[in-house]
Amino acid sequence: MVLDLIVIGTAVTLGPLHNSAFILLLSSRHGVRKGLAFLLSWLADLVAVIVCVVLLTGGRPPAADSPPSTFVLSVKLAIGLGLVLYGALRHRHPPRPHGPPRWTARVDDASPVAAAGLAWLLQPWALVGAGAATAVDADLSSLADCVTLAGYCLLATLSLIVMEVCTARAPAAAGARLDALRTWLGDHQDRLIVVLSVSVGLWLTARSIYELVT
Repeated sequence: MVLDLIVIGTAVTLGPLHNSAFILLLSSRHGVRKGLAFLLSWLADLVAVIVCVVLLTGGRPPAADSPPSTFVLSVKLAIGLGLVLYGALRHRHPPRPHGPPRWTARVDDASPVAAAGLAWLLQPWALVGAGAATAVDADLSSLADCVTLAGYCLLATLSLIVMEVCTARAPAAAGARLDALRTWLGDHQDRLIVVLSVSVGLWLTARSIYELVT
């Protein structure tokens, strides 16, 4: 479980779409406030998904080779295969170049509530679903598992935390660096999405098949 959550959390935090949007929010008027709303909403979404999983399992992982365990592994396998297929299709048929989304023109007038809603929309829900399926194996009677779940949520939010803190402490210096990062993310967005999707998809597929046959 630990290694799976590290892989998934790393892929989530490196996603180019939400990071680009977050940088744009930080560079807008009252950007630190909007960024904080986005960050807290993003983290709350991750925590809420984990809490729902824990409520469903009662904090106890299903027995090995039981129907619930097999079902969860099948879900992870389906997500893994879906990510690989999505990455392959996006590589072969990249989206046509288009202008920035309409909401970017109104980012200066966006409220913290709108920023929080944007975080929900930009969550990579396939990866979040994979994290939720992995969290089914958590045993809340184990302190190590509790720390692992908390660490996963923080890891998946790490890029936002770093950018928020840097902007709050040194806005001018952080602004220049984040603008350069946003440009780089825009230039390499499709490649990053393909690499992250295929890499995590292959990992989940291989792990799920291995656990299903052993």
